[in-house]
Amino acid sequence: MELARRVGGYGILWDSGRLLVVRDGVGGEFPGIWRLPGGAVAHAEHPERALVRAVAEQTGLTVTVGRLRAAVADVVAGPEDDVSLHTDRLLFELGAHDGTPREAGGGPVDRVRWLTLAEAAGVPLTPFTARMLGLPVTPLPPGTQRSRVALPPSHPDQRLRFGAYGLVTDPAGRILLTEIAAGYPGAGLWHLPGGGTDHGEQPATGLLRELIEEGGQRGRVGEILGVNNLHNPAALGPEGRPLDWHGVRVVYRVLVDAPTDAVVTESTGGSTARAGWFTREQALDLPLTDIAASAIGQRGR
Repeated sequence: MELARRVGGYGILWDSGRLLVVRDGVGGEFPGIWRLPGGAVAHAEHPERALVRAVAEQTGLTVTVGRLRAAVADVVAGPEDDVSLHTDRLLFELGAHDGTPREAGGGPVDRVRWLTLAEAAGVPLTPFTARMLGLPVTPLPPGTQRSRVALPPSHPDQRLRFGAYGLVTDPAGRILLTEIAAGYPGAGLWHLPGGGTDHGEQPATGLLRELIEEGGQRGRVGEILGVNNLHNPAALGPEGRPLDWHGVRVVYRVLVDAPTDAVVTESTGGSTARAGWFTREQALDLPLTDIAASAIGQRGR
């Protein structure tokens, strides 16, 4: 079975106590089922821009994107397509909007509505939408047929990598950083612990796994700081040839309650050369990746 990945951006928008929802049409993932607006992120597209685009296409509204509230993964097996599709779904708060929601026609979305939370609880919702609204996940109505698994458009030289990273600190306020090994993009720079998630793995779970592999630490995942988008159309890594890389990276706060000496435990030849604990001042004197510099800067505010 082929393993495929995609990233989706979705939004919560309230207006006068009502929530904006859309219903999937014949071309949607769950025809006849209601969900939060949003959809798949295109190659090289920032998830926030993808969400603005999707909301405009589906509802006619122009929105602003606020904080990232959640990042969760789900896997759908489509035997008829011989594919297992892993989707990393990002949930954002949506802010001010312009326009009036239009009534959609046929296609991926066929209805647009403002519903109270109580009203939303009374209509069939996709599992992701129900979870994000804090509502019970109920079986879909009898006869509901999920659309065929739609694979993202691909190119042999394009790569999508979804990763989870941490601004990792200990009770003394030290920051854990890892140095990128030779042969990998950014070699010699100091980076946030974390990395790409495995197929079927939740982002927070993947981060805790990477924290052990790259730093030998056990931590607690806290709030989400945001999402970082990286597009490098000619990244040269271990493959030995330029690849069109698109990286979507969620950053969390992580606390290590009982820190130990930082040690790389992953197998030899991995992307991490060494790890260390640093004060904020020491960390800012190191050659940092953009994502590390941004996260450490947020901590200092």
